[in-house]
Amino acid sequence: MDPLAAKRSRGCPAGPEERDAGAGAVRGRGRPEALLDLSAKRVAESWAFEQVEERFSRVPEPVQKRIVFWSFPRSEREICMYSSLGYQPPEGEHDARVPFTRGLHLLQSGAVDRVLQVGFHLSGNIREPGGPGEPERLYHVSISFDRCKITSVSCGCDNRDLFYCAHVVALSLYRIRHAHQVELRLPISETLSQMNRDQLQKFVQYLISAHHTEVLPTAQRLADEILLLGSEINLVHGAPDPTAGAGIEDANCWHLDEEQIQEQVKQLLSNGGYYGASQQLRSMFCKVREMLRMRDSNGARMLILMTEQFLQDPRLALWRQQGAGMTDKCRQLWDELGPEEEEEVMAAGSRHTVFGRALQAGSLHWSDDHLQRILASDSYSPNLTGSGGSEKPTFDPQGRPLWLGEPFPTTCARVDTLRAHGYPRQALRLASAIVNTLRLQQRHQLQIYKQQKKELLQKGSTCITNTEGWVGHPLDPIGCLCRALLEACRLEEETLAIYPDLGLEKRKVAYQHVPVPGSPGESYLAMALEVALLGLGQQRALPEGLYAQDKVVRSEEQLLALLEEVELDERLVQVLRKQAGQLLEGGPFSGFGEVLFRESVPMHTCARYLFTALLPHDPDLAYRLALRAMRLPVLETAFPAGEPPSNPLDSIMSNRFPRWFILGHLETRQCELASAMLTAAKGDPKWLHAVLGSIQQNIHSPALLFKLAQDACKTATPASAPPDTTLLGIALELGLQVMRMTLNTMTWRRREMVRWLVSCATEIGPQALMNIMQNWYSLFTPVEAATIVAVTGTTHATLLRLQLDAARREELWACARTLALQCAMKDPQNCALPALTLCEKNQAAFEAAYQIVLDAAAGGLGHAHLFTVARYMEHRGLPLRAYKLATLALAQLSIAFNQDSHPAVNDVLWACSLSHSLGRHELSAIVPLIIRSIHCAPMLSDILRRWTLSAPGLGPLGARRAAKPLGADRAPLCQLLDAAVAAYITTSHSRLTHISPRHYSDFIEFLGKARETFLLAPDGHLQFAQFLENLKQTYKGKKKLMLLVRERFG
Repeated sequence: MDPLAAKRSRGCPAGPEERDAGAGAVRGRGRPEALLDLSAKRVAESWAFEQVEERFSRVPEPVQKRIVFWSFPRSEREICMYSSLGYQPPEGEHDARVPFTRGLHLLQSGAVDRVLQVGFHLSGNIREPGGPGEPERLYHVSISFDRCKITSVSCGCDNRDLFYCAHVVALSLYRIRHAHQVELRLPISETLSQMNRDQLQKFVQYLISAHHTEVLPTAQRLADEILLLGSEINLVHGAPDPTAGAGIEDANCWHLDEEQIQEQVKQLLSNGGYYGASQQLRSMFCKVREMLRMRDSNGARMLILMTEQFLQDPRLALWRQQGAGMTDKCRQLWDELGPEEEEEVMAAGSRHTVFGRALQAGSLHWSDDHLQRILASDSYSPNLTGSGGSEKPTFDPQGRPLWLGEPFPTTCARVDTLRAHGYPRQALRLASAIVNTLRLQQRHQLQIYKQQKKELLQKGSTCITNTEGWVGHPLDPIGCLCRALLEACRLEEETLAIYPDLGLEKRKVAYQHVPVPGSPGESYLAMALEVALLGLGQQRALPEGLYAQDKVVRSEEQLLALLEEVELDERLVQVLRKQAGQLLEGGPFSGFGEVLFRESVPMHTCARYLFTALLPHDPDLAYRLALRAMRLPVLETAFPAGEPPSNPLDSIMSNRFPRWFILGHLETRQCELASAMLTAAKGDPKWLHAVLGSIQQNIHSPALLFKLAQDACKTATPASAPPDTTLLGIALELGLQVMRMTLNTMTWRRREMVRWLVSCATEIGPQALMNIMQNWYSLFTPVEAATIVAVTGTTHATLLRLQLDAARREELWACARTLALQCAMKDPQNCALPALTLCEKNQAAFEAAYQIVLDAAAGGLGHAHLFTVARYMEHRGLPLRAYKLATLALAQLSIAFNQDSHPAVNDVLWACSLSHSLGRHELSAIVPLIIRSIHCAPMLSDILRRWTLSAPGLGPLGARRAAKPLGADRAPLCQLLDAAVAAYITTSHSRLTHISPRHYSDFIEFLGKARETFLLAPDGHLQFAQFLENLKQTYKGKKKLMLLVRERFG
């Protein structure tokens, strides 16, 4: 058996989880255990078997058997530790991921058979069912053990993992639970010593015959060496026996596959950017802590192996060469390694690097007399020591021990070290001394602040008292202290304590008050709550860098998650009230103090917990604390006059505060605190208005203000109860503030916000709705006011919701019409048509809107908008007004000779059709406008053709002016015909100037359409012939084109 590298300290943690493997079989119920078994147990766990043989010349066989029997591990806890994950896996993944669970299932299903123990060697077969359609698999397992520890394992499954495989687990549990069903033999050397020469020869030959393919070469080599008189094998006394147990010099520790640990850490580091790899590395760190807590020497060995792989990571050299920083994922893993190293260094005896603190811990020691006395006794008091005249106080005024020997984080790391290495009582004693020290320091800080309060309040600002806060610190001092204190108070089922991975559902953690020895009335649970609040409420600067800032947030959330597991009773509520009061009075030492450092960490998350916890017991204190915590100083100094940010719907940190990487997250937490207060204050106008004032002063993100407004409105209007008018008014006020902040910055959410504001005002009543209509210019753009506010505010659904009488309804309509007309005057291009639509039922308002359009046309309203309004007037049965607007539009229009696909073509044709339907007078009036505005020959000929198809309609006097269609050669169409012919001639010359052969056929078709227009005139045939002759003479150089012209037209 290979000697192991590290030596484990003597003694295993005892507890209810231990199973004495043979106790039930050795003695019946009520019978005392035999003296032989008691002695054999003690020897088996402490002495190597070689030491027993050397100490006593002859050990009787029954005694040997009992020592061998009791040498196998008796507790399942270590088996579980070496075959389970270091963290609670997701629900439903237990069987797939935890070897211990799979091994337990194999044992319970009867998969273990042919179990044999020969000395200190255990073997057996495990039959594992195959998958669907697969045969059963058989695995042979071998386990060596010594002094109640498994020292080596071997399994036919060739498992390559950090943990023991399920088959090793199944065999180990079988040996623990069914020890007396296992066939037991002494070490094989004892059996061989009882054989004579013939028996030995027969034994060897049968052994070789049974396994000749595997052992024959080895057997022949050994035989050759033995027959050689001077060989090395003949110079050594005796022969090795793998079943005889460990030697005196052999290390006694559990089997750990060092090579696999190194390989797996190396591989996981290379994949460190992936969540799964990071999670597995954290699992390994948790496993190290678990081993240390069990006082298992493999914890230190595993940490050393992992550290070596971290230091050999090739990316370190690359980052150093490039001068680049680590990725956040890698930094997080290195941060986890640092505290583990520090704890191990401490157990053995400016800005910091990952190992800086661990190296610094090497200079710390545990030999201080005062520290030793704190750790040694629960009743340490000034009466037991003569050190009262030392430089630093060692006891508080109540006579309780203090520990002021080093920085607070280092002291807390001592507590975590004691706890991690299996010294829970000593950890609690030191933790109590630290809490006593914190209380004394808090009292001193309050005294200092009272002396400086007037000066600080006049100044209005303060310097930070702690640049490196305790929450988010690399050593996590507050977390260490809280966990140590809470662990002493935790109620947990025995089974779950032994096998943490077996919980099939998440059970609620329960805590109880555990008295603090030597401190009447104190409990560790109350201490834990007090310490957490001290740390969370500490005023501290936000650290540099995204990772450090994110760590502050995560540390806060983890601490608060711990506190939320604690069910508050009257005793704990008193602690809350006392700490909340001290935080409010804490000055520059408290994040809730009256004066804040500009870049201190906000208290929103902590305040939300305190608010929720205190509200049922002391509402006044809860609100005062939460309102004080609403501050976000970095934003208050950025916008002293309440100016809105440049991009208000986004977090303002992106451009203006690049150092505050988590500002968006902090603003969200601030919003959540405000929302909690608004919801809780429902029905209480005093606090609702106080919360509103705080929100308006401290929240600068319109998106978050809008969310608060929506939440308040939803809370104020429950489905099964009357609305809370005060809360509704606050929701509306927040919405109005958002409208004002975002008025000059158009975003995609504005339409949603405007619609919501109208609905909120509707919930309050008609006066609120009319108020926003009357003050629209400071809240909305003209388009929003005309198309959303006025329209939505007068829909049938809105009027039905308001349940107004006729007079009030007309008042609301009048307000909406006034709004629409004002918008039309300010932005006629986009608001004229909505204004006309809204004013349809009121003649005076409609006339006013129409006049606004006419005035805007003179001021440059575009032809497209005029045509749109004109079409609307035809639809409304007002053709003369439509005609008027169409002529105004035509006057602004200009379509060139080559713009036959101009976007206004359909509008022009519609206007021509309208004028034709009105009569000859209107048609005659529009012809000059057409000639002046349109120079496109095909378009002119199309209009001419349409007007000659039928007689004009009724004129303005109602008498039919023409009984038959108009002739193209007579007025008023003759002018249009001349314009069309001239346009064809001009366009032809223009096209021929730069024509290419591929466009010849298009030009011939164009001439064909021109001929149709020419022929509408009496002498059109002659005109067209002259036109063609002119083209032939002018462009005779384009022979191919002229040939095509002759072929088509002669």
